[in-house]
Amino acid sequence: MSEGRDDPEIFWVDPRKRGIMPLDGFHLSRSLRRAMRRSDWTITTDRDFSGVLDGCADRDETWINAEIRSLYTALFERKQAHSLEVWEGEALVGGVYGVVLGGAFFGESMFSRRTNASKIALACLVDRLRNGGFTLFDTQFITSHLASLGGIEISRAKYHRKLADAKALTASFGTGPQASPQDVIQRMTQIS
Repeated sequence: MSEGRDDPEIFWVDPRKRGIMPLDGFHLSRSLRRAMRRSDWTITTDRDFSGVLDGCADRDETWINAEIRSLYTALFERKQAHSLEVWEGEALVGGVYGVVLGGAFFGESMFSRRTNASKIALACLVDRLRNGGFTLFDTQFITSHLASLGGIEISRAKYHRKLADAKALTASFGTGPQASPQDVIQRMTQIS
């Protein structure tokens, strides 16, 4: 992370309590299901990594500086970082990006330019991670937004055990078409 957009320094964060999104515990509220059913948005993956990265950095305070942007772009070019995009026509209205290591996905940041765009992005990302054989979705910290979707905190020790198990796996983020929000609802409600 960085302290801010103009801070050239970067540092590693290993919090005592780690935020994760249990892949079998994503909460689809009635209002989110309704928004997903009514959505005519298109979901893609790895179509506009730079656009998602820029969308995440486009706020008054951001931890994404030039060095971090450069490093994540290099990881994307090596197929070790991925993005999921939410499109309204040709406009990028939301998205999330992160890094893959074995069966672990490290969610780095997300953004939303329309109501529910980041929630729909996360639901579609959880669906993709489940289907790809991932076992750990690291969110680093828990916000009220992530908690409302099922995110939890675990101890550093428990996180490190989960991470070791996940790193030993082979998972696939894939590059094919992303399921529609309507398909994701159907799969998630069948699992619940």
